[in-house]
Amino acid sequence: MKRAIIRINEKLCNGCGKCVDACAEGAIKLVNGKAKLVKEQYCDGFGDCLGECPTGALTIEKREAPGFDREAVLKHVRAEGGEAAVTRMRQAEERHQPAHAGRAPDHGRHSHGPGSGCPGLRQRMAEGLATGPAFATADGAGLPSQAIPSELHQWPVQIHLVSPDAPYFRNRELVVLSTCAPVASADVHWRFLRGRAVVVGCPKLDRTEGYAEKLASILQDGTIPAVVVVRMEVPCCGGLTALVREAAGRTGRSDLTVREVVVGLNGDVRPATEVGPG
Repeated sequence: MKRAIIRINEKLCNGCGKCVDACAEGAIKLVNGKAKLVKEQYCDGFGDCLGECPTGALTIEKREAPGFDREAVLKHVRAEGGEAAVTRMRQAEERHQPAHAGRAPDHGRHSHGPGSGCPGLRQRMAEGLATGPAFATADGAGLPSQAIPSELHQWPVQIHLVSPDAPYFRNRELVVLSTCAPVASADVHWRFLRGRAVVVGCPKLDRTEGYAEKLASILQDGTIPAVVVVRMEVPCCGGLTALVREAAGRTGRSDLTVREVVVGLNGDVRPATEVGPG
């Protein structure tokens, strides 16, 4: 079956063990100083471990894997940590509604209850939202064709669709943009797209096989002086930075600057930090 399951990038793993502690199902262990998936059947794919990893080594991918086996996990957890560990697992299940018991979670939708599970899926509402009527009707009647000028000067933008040798990549910085960031922040166009090339992707929902290779092909061009990752503050989005760092490392370039910018859920944009190649 094809389902959501954890992926561990050993190159990024620093062996801190925080993911081991975060996984109530005991699906991850440290082996020779690196996090390892003990057994695919032990991973429920909800990604509680993502929020604990400080290096972005953990991502959720969708691939062929055996289904989550709750009974096997119960035996494993009880053998490893006794009844206290079983209680902790059941508490985790209560946070993940629908629970594992009775039916498998819908990994296509990741159906968590509000305030539980993956931090990127927790429901929230920002303070100070406008309470008046929408600015325009759904069909845009009466509006100019472009209310705010776009800073996008290329097409396509999806990582899957761009060609590495496209002329719009040459002689400018590259922005690797998470799909959520331009929705969260109204500043993205003028702040990041102006004068830059851009590619867009989501490390959690995209099929990211080949992303690092394609990004490396783009960044191999010596006329690209820097790459800027613009990602959301949720942990799973750190996978985008991990892909870019891996791609930059593959180029072998020592003159390529890699920066990361984090956009908060309320739209605030944090200062850029250099993260270097992986």
